[in-house]
Amino acid sequence: MYAAAKQMVARRAVELVSSGMCVGLGTGSTASLFIAELGHAIRNGRLTGVTGVPTSLASEQLAQEHGVPLFDTSNGFICDLTIDGADEIDPQLELIKGLGGALLREKIVAQNSRRVVIISDATKRVSRLGTKSLLPVEVIPFARSTSERFLRELNLKPRLRTKSGGETYLTDNGNAIFDCAIEHIDDMRALARDLSARAGIVGHGLFIGIADLAVVADEAGQIAMLTRVACG
Repeated sequence: MYAAAKQMVARRAVELVSSGMCVGLGTGSTASLFIAELGHAIRNGRLTGVTGVPTSLASEQLAQEHGVPLFDTSNGFICDLTIDGADEIDPQLELIKGLGGALLREKIVAQNSRRVVIISDATKRVSRLGTKSLLPVEVIPFARSTSERFLRELNLKPRLRTKSGGETYLTDNGNAIFDCAIEHIDDMRALARDLSARAGIVGHGLFIGIADLAVVADEAGQIAMLTRVACG
């Protein structure tokens, strides 16, 4: 239903890229469309000298397929711009991300970017985080049971993510994910701090104070440009 809207915001996002930029390449259905559009702009010569930093192995493969050169991150990196999707966007431009399993790398790239732009269709806009989406929390294997207990103590009702065959889902980093209910949580910043401070938890899908702009299209083809100032 919203396929056309996703394509529209992907094309609009390419307009934010300038030649010579290092661009963070998000993960997910909408971010994948952006990677394809970026590759098209590079191949036809509209953009030159652009390199990408993928947030997942899937995005890395897509970049290679569409001819987006990859930045050598072995000595660190700073992206001029990151384009990524989101699972929820609240009125303050705070996000839940990571249902695709790339939350840790997505946050690393976002935190090492001069500007972070979220692209999505209007179904991702919510009045408060946790309304539609569970919160992914990534944990190392050694801390799986202790992290689950900690999440239960926070009353987050953690559910271990599994594949269709029942085996444990593992991220690109070899870690497990607990999907947690947070619709009853009032202070998301405090929750983010609690999760970040817990040993064994290496990532969570609360992206607080990270996004600078959201480009959102509705089913009618109307595009809204939401900034943190306007939303706050």
